[in-house]
Amino acid sequence: MRFQPSLAMTVILLAAVMIVQTDTEAEDGTSWPSGDTILAEVDANAGSRNKLIEAAMVIHGRRGTRTVQSRSWIEGTQRSFTEFLAPARERGTKMLKLENQLWTYTPTTDRIIKISGHLLRQAVMGSDLSYEDLMEDPELSVLYWARTTGVDTLLGRPCWILDLAAQEQDIAYHTRRVWVDQERAVMLREERFAKSGKLLKTTEVREVYEVQGRWIANHVVFRDMLKEGDGTEFLLESIDFDVEIPPHIFSKAALRM
Repeated sequence: MRFQPSLAMTVILLAAVMIVQTDTEAEDGTSWPSGDTILAEVDANAGSRNKLIEAAMVIHGRRGTRTVQSRSWIEGTQRSFTEFLAPARERGTKMLKLENQLWTYTPTTDRIIKISGHLLRQAVMGSDLSYEDLMEDPELSVLYWARTTGVDTLLGRPCWILDLAAQEQDIAYHTRRVWVDQERAVMLREERFAKSGKLLKTTEVREVYEVQGRWIANHVVFRDMLKEGDGTEFLLESIDFDVEIPPHIFSKAALRM
């Protein structure tokens, strides 16, 4: 029996061919660096063996604004553990990610719940981020083919504009457009699209700072374009790279500790 690729797979393959075969250059003939190369530099700047993060989410919902504080231990791209510290009603809530699986624990019910299927599309703490966003591999060069399509200036910094096309069908955002600081290799803006081309989410970096030789966004605004409200601000309060993390942190038992 002869293999017949699906229409969706054919579109993805054609997109890949276009990205590989199309030269990227300015109107004046100046060559631009490869999109894949730029994206790999972004991943290298943000990646580490492990990290410890303390942060706050300021959620601007239609019923008002509230702030949620958290501490996260992250190992590579496959394991993470987050504990919510404030406000009081959220304190003790925890999340555990092990590869492609995610569990949450709520102290008020003393229940561990596995988040899967349609539940992954739900908002985290009422924010503009979904559980699906948290589950995504942070290394975009693993998920997308990239093509350099332009230049721009954000926060007074020259940026490359990259158009990303998903390497596989089963992915939350079929295409993306990202703005990358040409010197610091940090993303300053992003637009995420559905297969239909509909804009689903945006991120806008308002401030970056240098820590341990890396440029990190410490003030980012996320917006879910399908919901009301003024978005969710992510405020990075501290980050430590390559710290030692006790092995028991990445276990379901730790959710009830």
